[in-house]
Amino acid sequence: MTIKLALPLSGPEFGSYSKNDVLWLLKNLSQYNLEGELEEREKDIQSGKRHYSETLPIEYQPDEAYVNLFKNSLRETNVKLARAVAKVAEKIIKIFPEQITLISLARAGVPAGILLKRYINQYYPERDVIHYAISIVRGRGIDENALRFILKERTWQTWAFVDGWSGKGAIQKELKSALKKFFPSIYTSNSFISDLFVLADPGSCTPYYGTREDFLIPSACLNSTVSGLVSRTVLNSLIEANDYHGAKFYKNLKETDVSNYFIDEITKFFKQSQASHTSLPTWEGWEQVTDLAQEFNTTINMIKPGVGETTRVLLRRIPDKILIDPDKRQYTKHIELLAKARGVQVSFRHLTGYSCIGVIKNLRSEVD
Repeated sequence: MTIKLALPLSGPEFGSYSKNDVLWLLKNLSQYNLEGELEEREKDIQSGKRHYSETLPIEYQPDEAYVNLFKNSLRETNVKLARAVAKVAEKIIKIFPEQITLISLARAGVPAGILLKRYINQYYPERDVIHYAISIVRGRGIDENALRFILKERTWQTWAFVDGWSGKGAIQKELKSALKKFFPSIYTSNSFISDLFVLADPGSCTPYYGTREDFLIPSACLNSTVSGLVSRTVLNSLIEANDYHGAKFYKNLKETDVSNYFIDEITKFFKQSQASHTSLPTWEGWEQVTDLAQEFNTTINMIKPGVGETTRVLLRRIPDKILIDPDKRQYTKHIELLAKARGVQVSFRHLTGYSCIGVIKNLRSEVD
């Protein structure tokens, strides 16, 4: 059976990024009401009544103090982040000598993919580089229709999968499993790279990273307003056999959108990276998360390590507690601000690799 696939979505019709920055392989679900009340949504997810990808969290709208914190963190980390972008981009340049196909995992991977594309365009204008955004869903795999579309346009030898950061490595595992299923005959080829390219890899999950330091990537501070006004991806009954996974375009948040501001601010600080040592992944982050899950009598999925993942817990889940490394509080100012606003317990303890870790509240007893 031949599947007829739609052309990619692009701004300004879908999202606030330009068509030159990213092509979204998604189905536009903007007309549907998919947002659920926070606690009921959390109960549904934990009870197994609904998968997290079937609904959307209500978009958190920060106050002026939090927006100022985002801008301050951007000023404090712009050079560090630009260097991480340069380091990853230089690795991509060495691996892919001609065509480069950046495939970012929506939505946290999209700003990273745009920054990588901007860097390559700036320093290697002769390279043929294109950037697609696709969906991957933990527990349900990657959007295979999106892969089919890209495969018609670009050879798989040019593919580089991009995300913003690693947590404990769950998405890295999901990606490898999904690609092995989709490409069983070429998965073991030396030309096929199934590891993620990330700006920060505090979990030590991939050999392709900008830094292993768990610092604040400012795009983790906000939701759609720093991700092209696009929601998290959706996989529910609205998605038919010929469709890509879905997402919404929040046009109503245009006045508070800082997506392009973030990209432009980092781009100002691009510099050619120097050759640097790259270490192999140790997966020490996964080991620490396993230990914490046992300590708190919960599951691995309820432990969200790293600045980016902890921010997500506070923005769109029901947090139980937050762990912060006292030696790395320069990266957790927004975490402490959000935790205070939501009345969440903060504990200080030394962590391996991570600046902070978020623990989701177990609501199963209330559900059962």
